[in-house]
Amino acid sequence: MFVKMKSIQESETIYTELMIPSYANFGGKVHGGILLSIMDKVAYVCATKHSGSYVVTVAVEGVEFLSPVEVGDLITVKASVNYVGKTSMIIGMRVEAFNPRTGQSTHTNSCYFTMVAKNDDGSLKDVPGLILNSSLELRRFCEGKWLRENARRKKETLKGDLLHFSDDELSKTLIEENCILKNPII
Repeated sequence: MFVKMKSIQESETIYTELMIPSYANFGGKVHGGILLSIMDKVAYVCATKHSGSYVVTVAVEGVEFLSPVEVGDLITVKASVNYVGKTSMIIGMRVEAFNPRTGQSTHTNSCYFTMVAKNDDGSLKDVPGLILNSSLELRRFCEGKWLRENARRKKETLKGDLLHFSDDELSKTLIEENCILKNPII
């Protein structure tokens, strides 16, 4: 069966939006949740352009806010498909805030959205492969592969609830942690 291949450039997405007062928290900075919502929409657009179908968000990795976004800033979200599996895509996101008064642009965060393609009946749909055209694209694809493998390991760890460790083994990991272990453990 022939599976279509697409270049990364075919689905690259750039979106810019003005940050307005209703987006601000009590500290006068834009809510992280607002930024995540915008990034989710941009990831959807990018993944839909690549897959040619409806997509849903499965996971978000590596969200770390490096710098606050101010009301009045123009945020630009740049997204590209970094990695594809059989039905999933990892969308790399970069967010920059531009202050139009000062002309300063600041990288506020980068993260990765894992999206899966769906058929009309809700079943998973195969996605086109990626044509890698540069060293940067190769590195991002390999990084995406590593992120996917790491996410699977993390998921398995969380599912296991660390039940294979005794309380004694777990308590030994608490040295220099900011907690107190009361005896007996309930």
